Amino acid sequence: MKKRVYIIYTGGTIGMQPTSEGYAPAPGYLAEQILSMPELKSELMPEVEIHEYDPLLDSANMTPEDWYKIARDIGNHYNNYDGFIILHGTDTMAYTASALPFMLEGLGKPVLLTGSQIPLCEVRNDARANIITALTVAANFNIPEVCLCFGNQLLRGCRSVKVSTDGLDAFASPNLPPLGDIGVEIRVHKNLVLPAPQISLQVQELKQVNVGALPLWPGIPAQVVRNFLQPPLQGLILRAYGVGNGPTNNADFLAALEEATARGVVIVDCTQCLRGSVHLGDYATGSALARAGVISGFDMTAEAALAKLSYLFSQNLPVDEIKRLMQTDLRGELTN
Repeated sequence: MKKRVYIIYTGGTIGMQPTSEGYAPAPGYLAEQILSMPELKSELMPEVEIHEYDPLLDSANMTPEDWYKIARDIGNHYNNYDGFIILHGTDTMAYTASALPFMLEGLGKPVLLTGSQIPLCEVRNDARANIITALTVAANFNIPEVCLCFGNQLLRGCRSVKVSTDGLDAFASPNLPPLGDIGVEIRVHKNLVLPAPQISLQVQELKQVNVGALPLWPGIPAQVVRNFLQPPLQGLILRAYGVGNGPTNNADFLAALEEATARGVVIVDCTQCLRGSVHLGDYATGSALARAGVISGFDMTAEAALAKLSYLFSQNLPVDEIKRLMQTDLRGELTN
């Protein structure tokens, strides 16, 4: 029997068409383009169903409610398909790819996010290859996790970041090798793929929580940090320097962090560097943050840390348990 793949089209460049005001999404246009592709007539291709969202979204307009909508959609169709593809704009694709693994607990089938930098309607585009590759992987490889399939790489979703505004290999996985390489052959590195789950799929709700992210910069005013940390903020991803360092000669800055953690705000230290991990004990400037109650995000991307923090607060867990789990690998998002 042919494999069956469910395609969710959320919006993005891949399905846009030219208008007098530039590229814009057009309802029904992408599905028509995909279903007319001659490659889909091959016996090697799976059967596909395309579900187009209304309204179609530029990914810059994506919210956590949209992540949860996608997760529920997958859950509702989980038993009827062998794999899932999410066609998504590239701007926030890494955020969606980071959030879905936490909501899709017990995922045992491939869920692949892809899109393109050039619309499918253009003669020269990267959309066609990305769609065909994603369909091939979804139908033929046993990968029980959320991945980002783009260009010549298959990346773990919660390790991915966008690294180029216009390159056709727009994404990278700085702290984990690709799960697969896409060339003449598609090579999946099975030693890196997560093991099959021991439980059936359970879609975890993502509630409306108040978390945010704040980068440090030289001379950042303590009052800016204090204002940012005011209620109703529940959690913060602090984008610190190097291995997690911050300014220790600014007592008001450290006091603002300590005041917030004392009232239950979870502050997670992630590095501004593309590669590497946070080690709060390596320098005095990191140890000072730890004494103020900041916890390490290790080598999580800021996207994954933000998604994970949102997920954990949605579980109504005690603050100490949220802190513990933020520093525990749950979906392959960090290296302890």
